[in-house]
Amino acid sequence: MKCSRVSGILLHPTSLPGPFGIGDLGAGASRFVRFLQESCQHVWQMLPLGPTGYGNSPYQTYSAFAGNPLLLSLEKLSEDDLLSARDLSDVPPFSPHRIDYDAVRDFKRRLLWKAFESFQRTAGGPQRDDLAAFAQCQAEWLDDYSLYMALKETHHGASWPDWGRDIALRQPEALAAWRKELAARVDFHVFLQYQFFRQWQSLKAECEQHGIQLFGDVPIFVAHDSADVWSHPELFHLDEAGRPTVVAGVPPDYFSQTGQRWGNPLYRWEAMAASGYAWWLQRLRTMGEMVDIIRLDHFRGFEAYWEVPATNDTAVNGRWVEGPGALFFEKVHAVLGDLPIIAEDLGLITP
Repeated sequence: MKCSRVSGILLHPTSLPGPFGIGDLGAGASRFVRFLQESCQHVWQMLPLGPTGYGNSPYQTYSAFAGNPLLLSLEKLSEDDLLSARDLSDVPPFSPHRIDYDAVRDFKRRLLWKAFESFQRTAGGPQRDDLAAFAQCQAEWLDDYSLYMALKETHHGASWPDWGRDIALRQPEALAAWRKELAARVDFHVFLQYQFFRQWQSLKAECEQHGIQLFGDVPIFVAHDSADVWSHPELFHLDEAGRPTVVAGVPPDYFSQTGQRWGNPLYRWEAMAASGYAWWLQRLRTMGEMVDIIRLDHFRGFEAYWEVPATNDTAVNGRWVEGPGALFFEKVHAVLGDLPIIAEDLGLITP
């Protein structure tokens, strides 16, 4: 990608100020866009936007495709008559400085469910058609993600290998039965993603109007406890129960005598190649629709990555394994054309 030299600011939307315990895609985001323009900045860079799992890290999300419902603006939902002014007035005394994720999650989930029920009752034909069109367009990842989230809630947050074996291993009868039983919860998560992408596209249009480019982040690895791994186990190094056999990390170095054991499952790149890298192409295509510039996190892992036995507590006994290399990017270019990709630069490693 060729580009002119510009300056920008890295700020995750969760860090924006606001009255509801966490930054969101509403008024605070709009003010920040105007601030960037007034400050002669041209780029808004941010961390991954997915629904966060354990530790609330944006690099450990339940989906590589979905948006985080905690970023939904309650005020925008109120503007759409899905919440009332009274709903937004009864707010806990959140800290203005730090996010209490458990408290925010409890507060927002109650109101998001109320907005969902309001939509179910009052939405007109055009709104329902728009939701249906979104669900159909994103079905390739949304169908599995919405069921995964409904199942995870039903199993009290347990990781998917700890669900019943039939549903953990995606037996067709179990998938059909659970989808029927959890239909309302599944629809709720489809609704949340519909609203997230509506609000995101509105923010993106506002950025374009003010000459601001959105700079997104694509982590090279995904979380094991995610819809991605549950729905595509054949693409990862897993055992018969669905647990990783090897995990990602980095070797010992100046900063750590035992290296870093990240714990993400590693890709079966030969299986990825056999599918024409379909999962990765879908991921980059989706991200390319959301942002103007894509940062590929841990870019060196496409050349070679540090493989750690999953039974090890540290990364000391890992090994370097060759990654997909240039062939992967040649396929990406052939299918998606010139993507605005920037690699994470870790310094001089290999050509």
